[in-house]
Amino acid sequence: MKRYIPFLKSEPMVAVVRLQGAITNSGRGLDDVSLAPLLEKAFTKGKPKAVALQINCPGGSPTQSSLIAARIQRLSQENDVPVIAFVEDVAASGGYWLACAADEIYADETSMTGSIGVITAGFGLDKVINQHGIERRVHTAGKSKSMLDPFRPEKDEDITRLKGWLEELHEIFIAYVKSRRGDKLSDNPDLFTGEVFFGKKAIAEGLVDGIGHLVPMMKSRFGDKVTFRKYSEKKTLLSRFGMSVMQDAIHTVEDRAAFARFGL
Repeated sequence: MKRYIPFLKSEPMVAVVRLQGAITNSGRGLDDVSLAPLLEKAFTKGKPKAVALQINCPGGSPTQSSLIAARIQRLSQENDVPVIAFVEDVAASGGYWLACAADEIYADETSMTGSIGVITAGFGLDKVINQHGIERRVHTAGKSKSMLDPFRPEKDEDITRLKGWLEELHEIFIAYVKSRRGDKLSDNPDLFTGEVFFGKKAIAEGLVDGIGHLVPMMKSRFGDKVTFRKYSEKKTLLSRFGMSVMQDAIHTVEDRAAFARFGL
C-alpha cells in the first residue's frame, strides 16, 4: 500500500525492457512500431530511476535499429530518465546499435559486442531455372528496376551499386557509434570492420563501460530496496493458441540463423 500513499516515500524503481531476438521489418521480431508502446510505458509509468535494457540481439534491419534507438534516446531526454544497457549473449551489429542508445553499456565476460558492419545475402537461381527449362520474363520501365534479380546472372554494375549502398550504411553506422561512445573508443583499426569482441576486450576497445549484471548493479546504485518493473513483447492471442504456427516457425528459423552467425 505504501506505493499509493502520496506522503510516504516509495522504493526506487527501475524499468527493465527486454530486447530479445533479431531486428526485422516483418513484424515478427524487434521493430519500432511493436516496441513503441512498450518503451513509452517503461519511461513514463511509475517514475523510474532508470530504464535498463536487457539486450540479446544479433542484429537485423539497419532502419529499424536506427528508429528504435532514436525512440529510446528521445524518451530518455523527454522524461529525464537515464538508460543503462546490459548485454547478455550478444549485442552485435544492429544489437550494438540499440546498446549505443544507452548512456552506459555493461556486459558479461562472455558477452559478444561489436560487429559494426553491414551485410546482405541472397541466392542466385538463374542456373536452376535454366536446367529446368524455365524462362524468366520481366518487363520494366526504368533500367534499374530489375537490379539483382535472383533469377538472372549478376551484373557487374549491380554489384558495384550494391557495394556503394553497403558502404554508405556502414559510414552511417560508424558515425552513430562515434557520436554515442566518443572518446571512449580505441583507435584499433579492426574496430569498425565487423569484428566482435568479448567482455574485457570490449571494455579495452571502448565498446562497453564495464563488466556488470543488471540486478546487483542496480542495487549498488539505487539501494537494496530497489524494485524492478519488467517489460517485454507479448505474443498475440492467436499466436498463443497456435493460430499462426507457420509464421512463428519461419520467425524461429530466421532468428536462429541470425544468432548462428555468432556460434549461438
